[in-house]
Amino acid sequence: MARARGANAIMAAAFETTYGVPPVSGFRKLPFVSSNLGEEQGLIASDLLGYGREPLPPTRDVVNNDGDVVVPIDLRNFGNWLKLFMGAPSSTDATGVRTHVFTSGAVALPSMTVEVGLPEVPSYGQNFGVRGNTMRVQMQRSGLLTATLGLIAQGENKLVASAAGTLAEASVERFSPFQGAITRGGQPLGSVVSADFTYTNNLDKVEVIRGDGRIEDADPGMVMMSGNVTVRFANTVLLDQATAGTPVELTFGWVTDAARSLVFTAHAVYLPRAKTPVTGPNGVQATFAWQAAKDMTLGKTVTATLINNVATY
Repeated sequence: MARARGANAIMAAAFETTYGVPPVSGFRKLPFVSSNLGEEQGLIASDLLGYGREPLPPTRDVVNNDGDVVVPIDLRNFGNWLKLFMGAPSSTDATGVRTHVFTSGAVALPSMTVEVGLPEVPSYGQNFGVRGNTMRVQMQRSGLLTATLGLIAQGENKLVASAAGTLAEASVERFSPFQGAITRGGQPLGSVVSADFTYTNNLDKVEVIRGDGRIEDADPGMVMMSGNVTVRFANTVLLDQATAGTPVELTFGWVTDAARSLVFTAHAVYLPRAKTPVTGPNGVQATFAWQAAKDMTLGKTVTATLINNVATY
């Protein structure tokens, strides 16, 4: 008997025309590190009395399909996830070099069907009505660069054969952590030990009464971008900004060359005043837990600019 192996798992995804209705074509093979998407339905213990000490059968609770998918931040495939979280980009072409600009604050966001397949069993979990809630990224000096995506789906169909058809596929070219750079007001921010940021759509589940126990949808709430920057304490630039309370633009990105890059820009970042604790004989570090807000001139909070050779998303 064949047993499922993670090494042979396949993720296929396609954008939906109608929320919660799996498309019949247009699926792409997407690389991933891990996934825990899938429906679950809990049980509620019986509260009935009058039948002695032995319990009566439990009642089934509502159906939930929330989960995290960890994906590589790569040159071509990651644009599909950016579209899920921010909407379709504005794209331009310069002799084959495509610049895709994703912006926060879209009134309506797209939904996906994401199929996670285990071909040995065979078992294919077709998760439909998938929306992007949170995107968490850790920047550091070494390791593998990934994003943890918090997704909310409407439901799941359990299939014995894939419904994704022939998959389109883009080559995987991962960005490396050492290519990362952080700028403040257009200038490189020095002495950064580590950084992280979280982009969230603050999705609100529409929990209506319906026969299948599933949600009706997940509506986008207030956009939020926040994170942490840990720096070696070499000057008071960030402390001075925190004390003044004035916003500044921060960028977080990875650049291979002029034709291959991904940069997140938080246009108006506010910094809290931070301690500079001395904990031993080594270097002194300070951690700033920042928050971004809408830039009143640009009218947006975050821009993600992806430059590659993909024609469209």
